[in-house]
Amino acid sequence: MLVRIRSRDGLERVTVDPNATVGKLQHAIEENLQVPISNQLLSTNQGLLLSKSADLASEFTDMKVPSASLTSLGIAHGSVVFLSYNGERVIAGPPVTPAGAFGKKMTMDDLIARQTRIERQEKPHCCSLSFDRDAANAFQHYVHESLAFSVKRGGFMYGTVGEEGEVKVEFIYEPPQHGSEESLLLLRDPEEEKNVEAIATGLGMRRVGFIFTQTVSQNKRDYTLSSVEIKQAAELHAESGFEGWATAIVKLEVNEEGGADVHFEAFQLSDQCVKLYKEGWFVDNVPNLDPKLSRMNKDVVILGKDTRDVDNDFFLVLVKILDHQGLLTTTFPIENRQSPRSLQQLKAHLDRSKNVSYVKRISDFHLLLLLSNHFDLNTDVPQLAEVVRLQSPVPDGYQLIIESLASNF
Repeated sequence: MLVRIRSRDGLERVTVDPNATVGKLQHAIEENLQVPISNQLLSTNQGLLLSKSADLASEFTDMKVPSASLTSLGIAHGSVVFLSYNGERVIAGPPVTPAGAFGKKMTMDDLIARQTRIERQEKPHCCSLSFDRDAANAFQHYVHESLAFSVKRGGFMYGTVGEEGEVKVEFIYEPPQHGSEESLLLLRDPEEEKNVEAIATGLGMRRVGFIFTQTVSQNKRDYTLSSVEIKQAAELHAESGFEGWATAIVKLEVNEEGGADVHFEAFQLSDQCVKLYKEGWFVDNVPNLDPKLSRMNKDVVILGKDTRDVDNDFFLVLVKILDHQGLLTTTFPIENRQSPRSLQQLKAHLDRSKNVSYVKRISDFHLLLLLSNHFDLNTDVPQLAEVVRLQSPVPDGYQLIIESLASNF
């Protein structure tokens, strides 16, 4: 069976017998990846690559026993095992014909390309990504219960950024979009996005990343992000101009009982990936290219080898995921889903929440987005959002307008 090995060098693959033990896997890694058994620390926990502990061997012990079978640890065909090791690896590549040999002239493009080495970025600028529980649940519940993870869905994450680079996601805005099994087309509405930004400003928040789902059919593929997803993520990261921009994935994974659990993962694209995208290195629509690879328009060097096809995992930097309970609720119908929203839903929402203060009743981004169509974008919208941020009494004028809008029903 094939086992995927993820280390600081990216995602690699080894093949072992289906009944293999941890020791057999270690031998396969030593033989194929040139990491001595004595220098290997294996775990099924991705925290192995994120931990700052000085004694990883004591912290990650799930694969400590060489005689333990891989199946007893839940490792099957296509599973990911995380590998930590000390020192550097030297992987011999095939001999490379020097540029200029046999009459070939080295152009300036050749020179630049030969100096471009694809390297993994060790640390993300975003040290952690914490999701408001209600916002995360509202997003995953819709794609799970309504879409059954059959088509892709995406949204922009908004929140705050701490001094150490810790990002807290407080709400998810879902733009107009069309999803299929393999791709996600964002039908972005500039006017609506202006309203979103005005609300975020009043809430003291900013756009911090992009979240999207992978479909059930994609989960059968051997990649973390496809080449299409890498390019879309790089485009949005580059557009943001925000160094701490994060990319989150939501997908279904099979659990130990054979059922399916919703799983969140967070990454940052490496600085090098974003730079290459901005400079136009990525080639679009390459027929028959393995989706786990991205085609460059010039040669690059990876682990001592010249190539134009880069494993997408080289561009990904793991980000620790946390959760928290934020200020906002997520009970109002969410924008740009299957059913259009209306002021009748506003009335129903206000009627349901009469037992709490008025500011609590409107402390929902999706409700504020509906209201933003009826208030002045430059003054009223950010001021109303600021009232929510401070949890201060809602001015009588704003409350009167909101009640008037709802009273039409």
